[in-house]
Amino acid sequence: MRFTKAIVPVVVLIVLLCLGAPAQKRKYRAAKPTQPIVVSPIDTEALKGLLTQQRQRPLLVNFWATFCDPCRDEFPDLVKIDKEYRPHALEFVTVSLDDMTDIKTGVPKFLDEMKAQMPAYLLNATDPEPAINLVDPRWQGDLPATFLYNEKGEIVYKHIGRVNPAELREAIEKVVKKGDGQ
Repeated sequence: MRFTKAIVPVVVLIVLLCLGAPAQKRKYRAAKPTQPIVVSPIDTEALKGLLTQQRQRPLLVNFWATFCDPCRDEFPDLVKIDKEYRPHALEFVTVSLDDMTDIKTGVPKFLDEMKAQMPAYLLNATDPEPAINLVDPRWQGDLPATFLYNEKGEIVYKHIGRVNPAELREAIEKVVKKGDGQ
């Protein structure tokens, strides 16, 4: 009798757990899978082509790294600016200066956390100095660094350090209006 009394609660507990498990599985299956963010390697020559080509719209380029606190702090503002301007007036890319070993781990993880949608590159160069000089010979490689190019591939705005979003929007508005013929 005692044995039966001890077994009944255990059996009831097992049944309840088994009934709850399929509901959890259904809930998990219903979750929408996320697309992993792809970060492409870019060497100095490809970066040169990206920056200097003529284009239909202005280009905003942000150089950053996951180990850079000001970069991480400003990124939510950059994501908002991208969502606001990219659909109709602006191309925007990010170039990470992280180590190439982070191309499939730390960099895409951070971009995913930020809900970034802009094309993302990671500089593939053993020495970043030629790429830095290519962008701007006066730039010392400090991060973050933000450069706005007009349709001709000319720098029309640059900011080293954490960018002020209002200042960046003002610079974007100027180049977008010029491009619209206004």
